[in-house]
Formats: sequence, structure tokens, C-alpha cells
Amino acid sequence: MKLGDLMVEAKLTETDFQTAPARMIERYRDLDEVFDREDLMMSGDAIRGYQLIRGVLAAYATGGSFCILCDARRPDLIENWYAVMRAVRSCVLRCRLQLLTWQELTAVLPKSLQKFLAAKYGITQ
Repeated sequence: MKLGDLMVEAKLTETDFQTAPARMIERYRDLDEVFDREDLMMSGDAIRGYQLIRGVLAAYATGGSFCILCDARRPDLIENWYAVMRAVRSCVLRCRLQLLTWQELTAVLPKSLQKFLAAKYGITQ
């Protein structure tokens, strides 16, 4: 989702941020300028957090910001996000990367939507 210069990757029911063969990431422009490859999460010939890396590269290319929206009950996803952020070379870009949990967002949503998220996904403040 894109709102102005903010791109958002929302995870509600998905279990991870996808793993991809390293060759898929290596084809992206600006990879070495944006990331320290040695700090990216490699597992054999696969990179974890493919969607996160792609989102950071898009934010870099557009000069925008990138936000991950995920469930606070999934500390593994949150840790994956921070691992990708740690690999970003530029502190200026790192400052444009954000994390928001559904629980934080729920606090400011209309009551009807809060009830829906609580009933369907167990997400409460």
C-alpha cells in the first residue's frame, strides 16, 4: 500500500516475510549501496526477509519511507525487521524505516473496526 511517500507492508495472517534465492535479491539495483550484504539474513543460498529488503530498496529509490505493519504477538517478525534495518548502510534511510503493530493502530481505529479485528484476529489494544 502507498500513501503519499509512505509505503506500507502489512502482515495480518501471513507467517513470514518470505525467503527467496539470493540470486533474486542480487538483481536489484542499489543493493550494495543500500545494504551491507554480509549483514543480511542468509540461510544457505537463500535470503530471509525478501519482502522487507524489497520494500527498503523501494523507499531508497523513491526517496520515501517504508513501514511494516505486523502483529505484536509475533516477535520473530519484528526481529526480522530489525535485522534487515541493521543491514542498511545509511542512517538517513534507516530513519525513514518504521514499524507499527496492529495493536498500536487498533487504539486509534473506530470501535466497529476494533471489534472486527478482535473477533476475527484476536487483535486488541
